[in-house]
Parts: sequence; C-alpha cells; structure tokens
Amino acid sequence: MAGGPERLLPLALGCLAVWAALAEQQLRFKPAPAPSPVRLFTESELARYSGQEEGQPIYMAVKGVVFDVTSGKEFYGKGAPYNALVGKDSTRGVAKMSLDPEDLTHDTTGLTDEELKSLDDIFNDVYKAKYPIVGYTSQRILNEDGSPNQNFKPEDQPHFSIRDEF
Repeated sequence: MAGGPERLLPLALGCLAVWAALAEQQLRFKPAPAPSPVRLFTESELARYSGQEEGQPIYMAVKGVVFDVTSGKEFYGKGAPYNALVGKDSTRGVAKMSLDPEDLTHDTTGLTDEELKSLDDIFNDVYKAKYPIVGYTSQRILNEDGSPNQNFKPEDQPHFSIRDEF
C-alpha cells in the first residue's frame, strides 16, 4: 500500500490541533452563575438597595415583586431621573407615572381602570421583560401582624408563572 499510514499522520495531527483549539476556546467561556434564590424583603431591607451606595445593587418593587434594576443604573442610580422609585415598592407611582412622594407606595386604592391597565402593561413590558426578579415584598405575602397570608396563592397572582419567576 503506497503512502499508507504515513499519509494519515498529517491528517491525524491536523484533527488533534483542531480539537485542542476547540477545547481551549471552551475553557475560556465561563458558565453563567446560578441565579440567586428569591428573597422576602421588608420595607427596611428593600430601602438598603436605593442606589445611594456605589457597588450596591439597585432594587425596586412593583406589585410586590422585587426587581434588580442595577443594569438601568443611568435611570435608577443616585441622582438619576427615576431614583425616587427605587428602594421601595413604587406600584402606585408606576401606575400613575408619578414621582410624587405620596405616590411612592404599594397601595393601589382608588386607581382608575386606565391607571391599572398602565400598571399591568409597564409591569409586563418593562419590568418583567428587562429585569431579574430577586424577591417579593412582605406586604405581598404576609399580613400586617407578620402571619402568613392564607389567601396568597402565587399561582393566582396576575402575571405569575413559576417557570418565569423561580
């Protein structure tokens, strides 16, 4: 057999070089970090994430869902236009498109149908679409005395999907 095994050696070495290059390239890519578990936030805990401290994440709650809005630091960070919304549940302010301190609350009492629709649209199209969920506010899950809200069923909440949120 003319040119037998010695012809295969360059081909084998070439394949080995390609395999080594691919293996090296794969080692350069780090796997994504595991997502952090969701937390339950009291008002005072959530207030710690108001964008005032450099290097600290920036959190904001809408409808009792706490989002990490750090990637939008130019909007929510210290001195940014929407900084008043962070470090608290600003559901009413989002619904009314208001930065009035009286509206920066979770209370939706008295909102119009149009404001409630706006809240749902912004909740889905902005916050759930852009920012990771890191937890829930205690008002969403607990009664005022701190006992579990027996009527709270995550699966019954608007826009809740276990697949999306955990």
